[in-house]
Amino acid sequence: MNAVVLRAGWRRGVIELRQSFTNGPDVVSHLLWPVLMLVVMYFLRESSFGASGLLLGTLALPSVLGMNAALGLVSLSQQLTYEREDGTLLRAKATPHGIQSYLVGKVVSVSGGLLADLAIFLVPGLLIVKGLDPGSASWAALLWVLALGMVATLPIGAVLGSVFPSARGQGLLQLPVIGMIAISGIFYPITALPEWVQWIAQVFPFYWLGLGMRSALLPDAAVAVEIGQSWRHLETAGVLVAWAVLGLLLAPVVLRGMARKESGSSVAERRDKALRRAM
Repeated sequence: MNAVVLRAGWRRGVIELRQSFTNGPDVVSHLLWPVLMLVVMYFLRESSFGASGLLLGTLALPSVLGMNAALGLVSLSQQLTYEREDGTLLRAKATPHGIQSYLVGKVVSVSGGLLADLAIFLVPGLLIVKGLDPGSASWAALLWVLALGMVATLPIGAVLGSVFPSARGQGLLQLPVIGMIAISGIFYPITALPEWVQWIAQVFPFYWLGLGMRSALLPDAAVAVEIGQSWRHLETAGVLVAWAVLGLLLAPVVLRGMARKESGSSVAERRDKALRRAM
């Protein structure tokens, strides 16, 4: 991937990101999830976890940050599928290095939107939730976990966006994602779940992103409710790197195969099917 592709992709991504904050529905989308999570944090702020003395809101806020970062894979997958249906990918395919610059632009716009959404959630969340001291937080740890987490999840989102044949199929993606979130210790410590569920959760990046965020923002005493009573930084980095390598290896192969299949007739066929469903 050369500098021309990177510059073109960067410009495209910045334009899309800027447009997402000037378009009404997109602005609502940016605000809706953070606001909903802040409402959840408000109701959890006084609830404690067992005899640990730790508040559920304190434990959940960093985990929600990790979850939101991981959900970037869903956003990227959806956008790829929608824009394949409306012919955007076909137009990109018709220009030199168009698919590559398109993907770079998508990563830039989705990553930028994620960072904005996380800031919208984190700043008021620190005021709502007790037990978090921004002055003692390890912001450097938060940044490396966030950066590595996005590298681990966004390529997988590109793969999934290439695999699903239509936007309607995206509903099949959201169900397992919600299931993984439910067992990943986001809203309740994972140690309260059966051991076999804990093992399943640790296969996927959602748990590790949440763990990494908790290690950066929570006081040292909070490690008592984690598996092995350890923040497991090496394991966090290892699992996220493994997912990043898997995604970066698979994404180019799958995307090239998807791009080769794109044609004017395939776009027209998908539009006809969409119109028949709407009638």
